[in-house]
Amino acid sequence: MTFDDLLAANRAFAADFDLAGFDGVARAGVAIVTCMDSRIAPLHMLGLEPGDAKIFRNPGGRVTPQALEALVLGVHLLNVDRILVVPHTRCAVATNTEEELHERVSASAGMDATWQQFHVVDDQLAALHEDVHKVTSHPLIPDSVEVGGFLYDVDTGLLAHEV
Repeated sequence: MTFDDLLAANRAFAADFDLAGFDGVARAGVAIVTCMDSRIAPLHMLGLEPGDAKIFRNPGGRVTPQALEALVLGVHLLNVDRILVVPHTRCAVATNTEEELHERVSASAGMDATWQQFHVVDDQLAALHEDVHKVTSHPLIPDSVEVGGFLYDVDTGLLAHEV
């Protein structure tokens, strides 16, 4: 079957599973908004373990309404007191135009994809400043929550504190 390799890996994972009964709070008080890019290992890049942080991923690592919803819940119900917004270098939504992504997806899909919006990022650092501001100015995110904007370098593994 198509998923046999993944199900086998899951059985191996479950053999040593140690989060049973865990209440789901962020043990380290951390929430991370980052990109869906598979080069990013959000927990490992910060020296964290499963259960330490709440992670919200989307194309570009943007603070969308859904990300804000997750952050508000994290702050008020799940022990979050530090929020990192982390886009990354060489991101497809920051290095392509909307037209280029439409062309690439249309070619792959074999049909017109111009109706699908991809929310490209023209200026990654300006977008990061905007996203951090969305979090810090949200009425349900108290000033006591530390918020930082970082750029993750996919070639070095380093975070640069930008905001």
